[in-house]
Amino acid sequence: DSEPQVYGLGMKELWDIDPALHQPGLVIHSQGWPLTDAYGGGFLYHQANGQVALGFVVGLGYRNPHLYPFEEFQRWKQHPEIRKFLEGGRRVSYGARAINEGGWQSIPTLAFPGGALIGCSAGFVNVPRIKGTHTAMKSGMLAAEAAFAAVQADRSGDVLGDYEANLRSSWIASELQLVKNAEPLLSKFGNTLGTLLAGIDMWMRTLKIGLPFTMKHKPDNEKIWPKEACAKIAYPKPDGVISFDRLSSVFLSNTNHEEDQPVHLQLKDPAVPIAYNLPLYDEPAQRYCPAGVYEVVGQEEGLPKFQINAQNCVHCKTCDIKDPTQNINWVVPEGGGGPNYPNM
Repeated sequence: DSEPQVYGLGMKELWDIDPALHQPGLVIHSQGWPLTDAYGGGFLYHQANGQVALGFVVGLGYRNPHLYPFEEFQRWKQHPEIRKFLEGGRRVSYGARAINEGGWQSIPTLAFPGGALIGCSAGFVNVPRIKGTHTAMKSGMLAAEAAFAAVQADRSGDVLGDYEANLRSSWIASELQLVKNAEPLLSKFGNTLGTLLAGIDMWMRTLKIGLPFTMKHKPDNEKIWPKEACAKIAYPKPDGVISFDRLSSVFLSNTNHEEDQPVHLQLKDPAVPIAYNLPLYDEPAQRYCPAGVYEVVGQEEGLPKFQINAQNCVHCKTCDIKDPTQNINWVVPEGGGGPNYPNM
């Protein structure tokens, strides 16, 4: 009973920077640049111990199949206002994760027999404010209160109906309803006009004169256009100082999967990547994955071969979201493998 969830791909790095450049507590947010065919933005936070955390989020509703989110992140770091903090520093960690951005209208039924969805699993991120920890914590508190009341009443295995009712009448609902049209407006009208319209919509709702409608979402995989309808994007080669390639980045994620296990990235139809996605979309999996898991290589029986490097996977789940035909199914790998992020 909700709109489809939509997502952004967030990529993040930790750097040890020159102590003379470190400004404890400094926060930088950016929107747009260098993106032209997508909405998104970056962040840079000066943390303790001379470190900065920086990252870039690309909305996965982008249309151009040639767009390369990882390379957009590397381009963003070359902006003078970002680069100046990184020069003379050392990159120490890298990771990526899909972020649910659908907002209020994409929140599904929250309680089911024996369990509940809380935090980001349900989608309480306030996208324009770039935060969701506070709403995640509050949803956990509301779920705990409902569970405690159920245990006191000697209930078990049923539905925590009070949790959903209390959440939908809490300040979480009030906050998310104010910004519910921001993401769909950005997605539909782009960074400049979309931001203007989103700002108007949010101010009108804040002043209690909001327009009486809730915009709908279209799944991210359905928004991509054929390759002929979009211009290719020229990305500069990494300099190895500020910008880097994907494989050296994956190394810093400390990801690891046992080799002798079934591949956890399953194709519903192994023929689709080459027979359909490649001619129509230039197989976007080889670009949207921030870990270089998917490649189109060589020849196999006279055709290009779709190769899955499951060992590289950092569990961002972008492939499960953005694949145009929904042919890729991300399943949990055996043995608890995956990235091992230090201090991320």
